[in-house]
Amino acid sequence: MQKVLVFQRNGLGAGKIKGIERFGSGIALFVVDVATPSAPIVDDPERYFPENLRELIEKSDLVVDHLYHPDLSGHLLEVAKTCGKEVVATGRKIPGAVSPCTCCSLGRIARLGPYAEQFGTPEFSVVLGEDGRIKKVEVLRGAPCGATWEAAKAVEGLPCGEAETKIGLLTQFNCFAKANPNVFLQNPLHIAGEIHSAALAHAIEKALEAK
Repeated sequence: MQKVLVFQRNGLGAGKIKGIERFGSGIALFVVDVATPSAPIVDDPERYFPENLRELIEKSDLVVDHLYHPDLSGHLLEVAKTCGKEVVATGRKIPGAVSPCTCCSLGRIARLGPYAEQFGTPEFSVVLGEDGRIKKVEVLRGAPCGATWEAAKAVEGLPCGEAETKIGLLTQFNCFAKANPNVFLQNPLHIAGEIHSAALAHAIEKALEAK
C-alpha cells in the first residue's frame, strides 16, 4: 500500500484528489490542511505546518503539494528532500519537485510508484460496435481529479469522431485546473481537453487496427 501525503490550504486539493479516492487501488491518502498566510511572502513558513511535519513525511511514500504558495511549497520540498521523498507539485515550476503542467499530464514515472502508474496522462481501451460507435471505454489511467472517468462514461454510444471532440469538452467541464495561462504559458483547461481527446483518438485507432 503506497502512502500518499497530500498538503493543501483552503481546500485547494480536495477536488484534485477525488479520483484517487474513487478509482485508486493500493493507495492510502492522508490529507494535511495548512493554514493560509496573510502575506504573499512568508519568512517563517515552518509555523504553518504541523509540528510533526518531518515524522509525517518520513512515514509517507510520496508527497503531493496543493499549497500554491511559493514559501510554503519551498519549505515542504526542503523537508521532503531531506527525508528522501518525492514531491509532486502540479501547475508550477518548482526545481526539485515533479511539476507537470496539469494533473493529467503527469508521465509514467517509475519512482513515483502506484500513484503515477494509475494517475496522470490518460490511457483508454475502447470497444467499438458494429455500427462504428463506441460501445465501451475503459480507463486504464486518468486524472487524479476523476474527470477522466466521468468523461469516458459520457461518450459511450457516440460515433468515434464526435466522441473524440466531446471527451475533451467534458473533461474541461469537470476539470479543477484554473482557466487562465499558468507559469507554463499554456491554458491548463485547454491542455486537459487536448490530452484527453488525443488519448481517446489513439485508443480508437488501436481498436480499429485490431479488427
